[in-house]
Amino acid sequence: MKAFIIDGYGKKGGGRIGDLPEPTLREDDVLVEVHAASINPLDVKIKKGEFKRLLPYQLPLIMGNDLAGVVVRVGPEVTRFKPGDEIYARPDVDRIGAFAEYIAIKEDSLALKPKTLSMTEAASMPLVGLTAWQVLVEKANLRQGQKVLIHAGSGGVGTFAIQLAKHLGATVATTTSTANVDWVKRLGADIVVDYRRDDFENMLSDYDLVLSSLDTRTLAKSVQVLKPGGQLISISGPPNPDFAKALGLGWAVTQLMGLLSYGIRKRAKRHRVSYAFHFMSASGSQLERIASLIDAGVIKPVIDCIFPFAAIKEAMAYAETGRAKGKIVVKIKS
Repeated sequence: MKAFIIDGYGKKGGGRIGDLPEPTLREDDVLVEVHAASINPLDVKIKKGEFKRLLPYQLPLIMGNDLAGVVVRVGPEVTRFKPGDEIYARPDVDRIGAFAEYIAIKEDSLALKPKTLSMTEAASMPLVGLTAWQVLVEKANLRQGQKVLIHAGSGGVGTFAIQLAKHLGATVATTTSTANVDWVKRLGADIVVDYRRDDFENMLSDYDLVLSSLDTRTLAKSVQVLKPGGQLISISGPPNPDFAKALGLGWAVTQLMGLLSYGIRKRAKRHRVSYAFHFMSASGSQLERIASLIDAGVIKPVIDCIFPFAAIKEAMAYAETGRAKGKIVVKIKS
């Protein structure tokens, strides 16, 4: 099968399309013919080696963290899927590889594709959808009448999180550039801060939750907009000791995570708010709930552009610019 592979970390513009054997199935696996996959900031970070301490992948590595496709074959313990089913998924973090013609995925990590979406649209949803769901619903328990600040509202996670937060009944503020102000308002944002003109920390106050995907400087300033008891949740780091313990990363890595996050945890404590780092996990059951929202018209995909598989290096280079408005999708099957 054809797959997009990296042979080492940190190579700008690196990676290649190569030939590899089809993946073998474990007993609870589903073999999927990939029709489309999308590129996320996580892919860029993995390619640069930013997660090599947390995610010790073996090289060469097939890239790719979410996809849509068709079930080809199932393992003997699989009960919920059959050949021909159209699915979408975010593979488990230790078994990525969506940028390939085929991928083996654990049954519990995939769900039937939303009926109202094409393959390319569905491929744009799993990672950002699960991230927003797990932060807003599972972790923060965002409720009607609460206030949430979602940074980078025009990005992949931001566009999904704005729509989900509005569905949950929250007042939504977001940050974006001048060109995207009206656009994120149409997605549902109530308050939009143009970061090129204004400082969000001087405009917002008494928020229940901040979802941050930006740098540590923005993270530190985000503490100021929260009310006592509020939650600051970052999906871009720094990781905290609780995250290391949850992953069973050992004493040394837990101590390192403590050092990396010491500043923001201390700042949060001083303002009587909490800080947490969230790294999204695969979940087929959550994807089922997300699919129902999509088919009900509550959540709509936001796609910046679609590349053919032959141009995946160009797609990765575009992702590295950080200028995508929504998701970048790669069409694997013609």
